[in-house]
Amino acid sequence: MDDARKRTWAEIDLDRLAHNYRALRALTDPSCRFMGVVKANAYGHGAVAVARELEALGADYLSVACLDEALELRQAGIQAPILILGITPLEYAGALLDHGIAQTVGDLETAEALSRAASAAGKPLTVHLKVDTGMSRLGFLCDEDHMAQAAEAVGRAWALPGLRWEGIFTHFANADGDEAYTMRQFTRFLDLLDSLAARGITFPIRHCASSAAVLNYPCTHLDMIRPGIALYGHYPAPGMEHTCGLEPVMALKSRVAAVRDLPAGTAVSYGCTRVLERDSRVAVLPVGYADGYFRLFSNALEVQVREGRAPILGRVCMDMCMVDVTDIPGVSAGDEAVLYGDQVTVEAGAELAGTIQYELLCDVSPRVPRIYLGGTGSGSGA
Repeated sequence: MDDARKRTWAEIDLDRLAHNYRALRALTDPSCRFMGVVKANAYGHGAVAVARELEALGADYLSVACLDEALELRQAGIQAPILILGITPLEYAGALLDHGIAQTVGDLETAEALSRAASAAGKPLTVHLKVDTGMSRLGFLCDEDHMAQAAEAVGRAWALPGLRWEGIFTHFANADGDEAYTMRQFTRFLDLLDSLAARGITFPIRHCASSAAVLNYPCTHLDMIRPGIALYGHYPAPGMEHTCGLEPVMALKSRVAAVRDLPAGTAVSYGCTRVLERDSRVAVLPVGYADGYFRLFSNALEVQVREGRAPILGRVCMDMCMVDVTDIPGVSAGDEAVLYGDQVTVEAGAELAGTIQYELLCDVSPRVPRIYLGGTGSGSGA
């Protein structure tokens, strides 16, 4: 038995990652760049290994949420351009310059501070300008009432010394559910671009399409797409399966630790929320909410053991849970159990927990080893 597979582990299929990369690439114009979103430890899949694979596949850009995530990639030898989508404290501008990391700029004050830092260091800092067209999170506010002010502020930022304005972008708030609102945001973005162009201000890379827009709205692809969840084989919302054939990259697995024969009337797990209605065979799995397997799955979700489906009995504990294998012949200690995979989908768990698959994938905890399958060889073992 592989040591990493002795308890609970996540298998990351890099061949499936490559399939999704190529499938998403095929939706775009050949000239369109590809930014692979690897923030949040590549949505739980392992940022370094995924970034290495994407770099080998030819991704033009990578993006992360924060400086620490970017530095992790640089320290692992990743050479591809990296954009930080979030905020970096201004006192760390030197790290951006030292490691060749691009920074998002969403207001004039940040632009001015970064300009001063870059000018003092004597080398340019690559930046992408963020425009708020309706997400209300970060960026120069750019609705109909603030278009002129946005153009004025962007113009002032663009003229600052020491900054290399490589890109301009926005982010859609509801591209997986509201076409009218998405097109309103897109129109605002295009209107601002036109207003800036009239002032002689242009940017080499215009981008706004994350996964939902990549799949639903080809008109938004512009100069670069930046898929996240779709890259890992999941659709942002139901009903998009017809757009592109994606394959889930992660399978979360555990191993049966023990099998017990318990009589009818026995209470199972904390709180005695489940009492056996028949004599039962109960398998104990060494996985719990400390591994990112939600307590909300208690008495509800099923796992796959051998060729059968085993429902969770009682509450999911911190480090273990119990499942009913009475109707699955021959289950014994050491058998593999699939928690998320092709047959038991992460989407089913998300629906049961009242959340989205993004959260479940990101919440697979660091103590769960990632085992990399396939790929170019450069990403495996990270």
